[in-house]
Amino acid sequence: MQIEASALAVERGGRIIFTNLGFSLAAGEALVVTGPNGAGKSSLLRALAGLLPLAAGRIAATPGASGLRDLSHYVGHADALKPSLTVYENLEFWAAFLAGAEGGAADPVARIEMALSRFGLARIADLPAAYLSAGQKRRAALARLLAVHRPLWLLDEPATALDAASQKVLADVMKAHLADGGMIVAATHAPLGLPARELALGGTVGGSA
Repeated sequence: MQIEASALAVERGGRIIFTNLGFSLAAGEALVVTGPNGAGKSSLLRALAGLLPLAAGRIAATPGASGLRDLSHYVGHADALKPSLTVYENLEFWAAFLAGAEGGAADPVARIEMALSRFGLARIADLPAAYLSAGQKRRAALARLLAVHRPLWLLDEPATALDAASQKVLADVMKAHLADGGMIVAATHAPLGLPARELALGGTVGGSA
């Protein structure tokens, strides 16, 4: 699988956030999006996820689809957890919501249990999300990356609120995803601990992060 983005522009509130932005991404590659606050990092991820319309440009995935909505996981600033549901029930919700996507979830129960274990959430799986700490909520949000397979991960400041041990778990999970042929586009101000190209908004693709 390969993604090609060309001449992208996003407008919000009548203001052009960025314009003429392009990049390519192949299976097994990661792209780290950097830039100052307000440069458009989050807007780019939302546009890739199909949550924000493009003012100009084209995003294509080959082979298969002209859009990325059914190919991607999007984890934004908000953890997107229902407070009254338990950690397990939240992952059940996402597994059902995302069912039928590229790759699907052949055994959702097994995948949910694996995701809980990998992110150290098994002991609090029955706890309502409202009672979780900020770090636990972030890990629960990230766990849906493993609960349902999708080849493209769009991550906005994924390490927010994570302690050092959880940051290492996240890095290992991302490396495994890339090793399996997955792709990652992550907006971050901090190193993520994985090999990646850098896309500096207002600059060019290059280097490593």
